[in-house]
Amino acid sequence: MSQCRARSLQRLLRCKHASGSKASCSRLVLGIETSCDDTGAAVMDETGTILGESLHSQKEVHLRSGGIIPTVAQQLHRENIERVVQEALDRSGVTPAELCAVATTVKPGLALSLGVGLQFSQRFVREHNKPFIPIHHMEAHALTVRMLHPLTFPFLVLLVSGGHSLLAVARGVRDFLLLGHTLDEAPGDTLDKVARRLSLRKHPQCFTLSGGQAIELLAKDGDRKRFGFRTPMGQTPDCCFSFTGLRNQITMLIKKKEAEEGVEEGTLLSCVNDIAAATQHTVALHLAKRTHRAVLFCKANDLLPSDNPTLVLSGGVASNHYIRKALMIITEATGLRLLCPPAKFCTDNGVMIAWNGVERLREGNGILPPDVDVSYEPKAPLGVDISAEVRAAAIRLPSIQLKIPN
Repeated sequence: MSQCRARSLQRLLRCKHASGSKASCSRLVLGIETSCDDTGAAVMDETGTILGESLHSQKEVHLRSGGIIPTVAQQLHRENIERVVQEALDRSGVTPAELCAVATTVKPGLALSLGVGLQFSQRFVREHNKPFIPIHHMEAHALTVRMLHPLTFPFLVLLVSGGHSLLAVARGVRDFLLLGHTLDEAPGDTLDKVARRLSLRKHPQCFTLSGGQAIELLAKDGDRKRFGFRTPMGQTPDCCFSFTGLRNQITMLIKKKEAEEGVEEGTLLSCVNDIAAATQHTVALHLAKRTHRAVLFCKANDLLPSDNPTLVLSGGVASNHYIRKALMIITEATGLRLLCPPAKFCTDNGVMIAWNGVERLREGNGILPPDVDVSYEPKAPLGVDISAEVRAAAIRLPSIQLKIPN
């Protein structure tokens, strides 16, 4: 960045506020999120206090269509982003002039969705002459817990959602060591696809729920031991994930049960609760085992503090209570503390983006003048990938009884 541009940015960051206004004592950040199918915005001060927020969910539309259609998501973002941002500002009692910066998700995510948020944000910061903070979506998920708990770096984080699955050591606001990532699809995507194949939209208890929520609900009344699915990558000693093989096992079982019951695809099976329970249990086992290896690798390489080491579980799938219980067994066995944001902060929202912006603002890190062109990135790794080193360590897992209560 040129010296002239840097001086201009410093002037913008001084944020002069009107005397007596809500903004007079603290720098304020507007966060904007459009990486997938939720349009979110929030205004936050630098202490982490949420002054106003708004969220428009596209869930019902995509449930009816059987999945997220990128062009539909894009259009719904376009139709709602201006209203959502204005609602967040109105609820906060803050004007654009009082903002200190705008933080927006620019990577990773659905290209068409990211483009809507970025285009709106760049127009907004140029109109109001505000600094712009481009945000990595997974970084925001990883750091959300610091808004709620006094957590210092470093810590281990497991991020699981509909589009992502990764294990990383968070060493700083923009400093991550990537231990493992999904090799194919994410756990939330797997649960959604299994739910669609089971036609859970036709179930009287599930027609308003996402696929993952429906699986979790039905699993409570199911027998997880009735169907034994193989846990993925059992012979691969690393921290990466794979879910397509598990989904193929489940699909083959569903076809077999449809033939046995003499019903066509699209009909609810009598054993649907048991399939849901076995699916959820196997996903939880896979996540727990890879996380266990990550903990052992971190301990062997002094990547976590000896005093009160922490595992953060975040992302949309972290809302699943069964998966949380599985991870709690691992943390209790290995001497870690488990922290999870509340469910409303696990799913995509503007608050987590605003908080990431606050963290960046405090450090003066990754803040751009309003006239700098920024591109969105549908695929973007988080941090430095050391997954090959994890694999080379070939850590064998000691046996832990994962007796997860329903």
